[in-house]
Amino acid sequence: MAYAIRPAIETDIDGCLDIYAPIVRDTAISFEYEPPTRDELARRLLDASHSKLTLVAADGARLAGYAYATQFRGRPAYDWSVESSVYVHPDFRRCGVARSLYRVLLGGLRIAGYRMVIAGITQPNPASVQLHEQLGFKRVGVTANVGYKFDKWHGVGFWELDLGTCCAPEKPMTADVLITHEAFHALLDEVN
Repeated sequence: MAYAIRPAIETDIDGCLDIYAPIVRDTAISFEYEPPTRDELARRLLDASHSKLTLVAADGARLAGYAYATQFRGRPAYDWSVESSVYVHPDFRRCGVARSLYRVLLGGLRIAGYRMVIAGITQPNPASVQLHEQLGFKRVGVTANVGYKFDKWHGVGFWELDLGTCCAPEKPMTADVLITHEAFHALLDEVN
């Protein structure tokens, strides 16, 4: 299957929701009980005050998956840290979609000037753990019984990846600036 990685746009939101809604409804991977509305998901993925970068893997008009990074916490000292997520359509799992999305996401975050990427993974989820560890994320801890869904308590593990950017950083680039950056376009060209 062929797919291209690119920044998400407004017309991708329905495809993202098609991927995410069953994860919310049918799994404990997401701790949401109800899928977000289209407008809410658009805000999360495209609003610069929330999303630091959102990418999609598109197979023609169909989305194979999406990945994004959001601010890790709201205080200014965390401005160089993000939390990442990746979701893949069932028809495209085990095809390298998540790895390709993460390759561009992590590369883009480095270019933008971010320092640390945190991934929270509902436990157990060996496929997600394996993906993150293969990409260089290190396990930093697990919270036990922190989320309640489907009449069961679930823990969340946290993995981090130090992007190794400058020690005295400027503020990271916003997504709108990043996606026009020459180095980001070169990264997309490498993957696509």
